[in-house]
Amino acid sequence: HYHGTLPDGSIFDSTLGQEEPISLPVGALIPGYKEGLLKMHEGDTAMIGIPSDMAYGDDGSVDGRVPGGAAIFFKVQLIEVLSAGIGGGPTLLGADGKKLTKNPTAGSLLGADGKPLS
Repeated sequence: HYHGTLPDGSIFDSTLGQEEPISLPVGALIPGYKEGLLKMHEGDTAMIGIPSDMAYGDDGSVDGRVPGGAAIFFKVQLIEVLSAGIGGGPTLLGADGKKLTKNPTAGSLLGADGKPLS
């Protein structure tokens, strides 16, 4: 699930409240969302802050819900990492090239630099 807001707190997109979580292909995500997501593990919940240049840039989103030049914030709950290969879906790999899995010792919130908050 995810919940997207603008700096003023207004919601521009959300899957919270839906019964079924959404499945998103990592390659179709905006750069900042993808970067934050790839640092998460199954079961993590994180707040990801994304500057405009890693979000929708000066033009804003195509549907107009995110204005040009806006930073955005997502609260993301990574429920399950789907795998690819024969008989599966896409595999989500971390920056180190290893498959993302649950990590009970990692912090659950990421800062603007993508590192877990203490």
